[in-house]
Amino acid sequence: MARTVNPPVQRGSTVLMPSASTLYDTHQPTYGRQGLSAQNALTDALDALEGAVGTCLYPSGLAAVTGVLLALLKSGDDLLVTDGIYGPTRRFCAQVLAPFGVTTRYFPADARPAEVMAMATPSTRMILLESPASLTFELQDVPAIAQAGRASNILTAIDNTYGAGLIFKPLAHGVDVSIQALTKYVGGHSDLFMGSASAADPAILRRLAAGVVNVGWSVSPDDAYQMHRGLRTLAVRMEQHAASALTVAQWLKTRPEVDEVYCPPLPGSPGHDLWRRDFTGGNGLFAFTLKPASETKVHAFLDALDLFGLGFSWGGFESLAIHCDPQLPFRQEPPRLGGPLIRLHIGLEAPQDLIADLEQGLGALDAG
Repeated sequence: MARTVNPPVQRGSTVLMPSASTLYDTHQPTYGRQGLSAQNALTDALDALEGAVGTCLYPSGLAAVTGVLLALLKSGDDLLVTDGIYGPTRRFCAQVLAPFGVTTRYFPADARPAEVMAMATPSTRMILLESPASLTFELQDVPAIAQAGRASNILTAIDNTYGAGLIFKPLAHGVDVSIQALTKYVGGHSDLFMGSASAADPAILRRLAAGVVNVGWSVSPDDAYQMHRGLRTLAVRMEQHAASALTVAQWLKTRPEVDEVYCPPLPGSPGHDLWRRDFTGGNGLFAFTLKPASETKVHAFLDALDLFGLGFSWGGFESLAIHCDPQLPFRQEPPRLGGPLIRLHIGLEAPQDLIADLEQGLGALDAG
């Protein structure tokens, strides 16, 4: 077979073994669901990116989060979760983990490590982090929480989709499991679903891998190929996302219609000091609050946008905008904000064009 730059795509369920004695050899793939060339190339690259001994793949980012929880928790365990966690993770904890006897309790999204650990009980088995939170961008002191958790024999896991394994390295900061929705920045084009969970401890990796096998998750070779290709340009794209986002955030900070900008790389923004200490760069995601305005005016602002699409998710080449207020009441302690919360994902368009589009939206807000 000719050697190519990218890995071959092997589409197959049955794997033909060389001899009868190898049919039950679990040291090599015996069935396509376990992953072949494209999946292996992707996990090898993610291992290098994350500094992991191994990475498991899941069919979506949410599946990666739920897969980690199912693999590492059991009935009677207590789970501590940041109140800023991704909404579907909260739903899973309530609708799936709770009936199976796992208790979930939430701590404030900006809680200090001592406050988090004060909630721990003898039944606490895991702390699930997300830093920054994907709507309101609170940061946790991840290294300190990981260190405290390890001292108390409590596992830590983090939804690190914001960091993409590139601008923040959870495993290097002591976290046990780094989770990503590869759907976002690794895929980079809003056309793939996949998640990953990486671990530095072989024992934890074995539990994660067993969970994947036992539940029956798999990812297609074609999707793995596309994810691997996206990973090659991740650093270049992320640098552009970050530079453009900072330009737009700085402009919004000057606008009279804006109450606050929640962009960790922006000096003066909440959490900036933790971001500057722990992160090596930014990305395209941030939020801002408008000064008090009716829902009608918020909709007028959003509907006047042309370049920004109105849609969920983020991490692709395109810019997106959503209003977040309908999601906030699900928190245990809804954040106290100065006005309606808008989240932007700054894509790869020219930032001056995006600013002109936002200016058009703010004009519609003022006119409403």
